[in-house]
Amino acid sequence: MNKDAPAFQRGREIRGEMFGPASVERLDEADDFQRPIQEFVTQACFGEVWGRPHLSRATRSMITIAMMVGMSRPVELQRHVKGAIANGVTKEQIREVLLHATVYAGVPAGSDSWAQATAALKEIGAYD
Repeated sequence: MNKDAPAFQRGREIRGEMFGPASVERLDEADDFQRPIQEFVTQACFGEVWGRPHLSRATRSMITIAMMVGMSRPVELQRHVKGAIANGVTKEQIREVLLHATVYAGVPAGSDSWAQATAALKEIGAYD
């Protein structure tokens, strides 16, 4: 990874906007073992994909939440629910994405995801 590459810098910015300063600090403080994955995710995922202009960040967040439901990835689901709120997705939209994904991913994955999303929304004060 090239830390001077525009995609890497754009990825740092997007990570910070979505997940807060702690996400960028985790990147900056990564040890020799963790650094390669943190840099890859920053440049490829956030800088090159999330930074593309043809889908809004809100749309990308909703797609990602649906995928996390389908793959039963609770930690990433919580992280992306919080990021979705930062990207302008409403609690109601998250609810609809969860319902839609539950139909296609199955009730066990969906049910777990509802609990994880609820916890994430409560944690950031977006659940009322």
